[in-house]
Amino acid sequence: MPSLGADYPASDVFPHDVLMDFNGGVSFKKGCFVGQEVVSRMQHRGTARRRLMLVTAATPLIANSEIRAGEKVVGEILSVADENALAMVRIDRLAGAAARDAALTVEGVPVALSIPAYAGYVIPEAGIPQDGGSDADKAGDAA
Repeated sequence: MPSLGADYPASDVFPHDVLMDFNGGVSFKKGCFVGQEVVSRMQHRGTARRRLMLVTAATPLIANSEIRAGEKVVGEILSVADENALAMVRIDRLAGAAARDAALTVEGVPVALSIPAYAGYVIPEAGIPQDGGSDADKAGDAA
């Protein structure tokens, strides 16, 4: 699971951006909090434009690099672990890039994006797979 501060900046995201709508991080049934109206509207209208995604490449990635589809920026690398990274991606731009068959790159290196296994969103027009999770994740789910 992504962590506030380590994987993404607190002041630059909505709960939907960091998948809190899928991991129980925000309740849509109770409570009152700053920004509740915006968060509720995003939930009920389905208007989240950015989502966390997993990124893999053949070479180590660099944090804060742009993910590009041709000349268009579709996202930004956040935290990195060698060839794997977490990124904030504009899903509308990603879908548009898929429609144009634009290759995704970071600093000229081809990358593949996937949706975290616990997330319930899809980008059907982009053909982005759901990540199956690691064997350790699957073992933890079975416990």
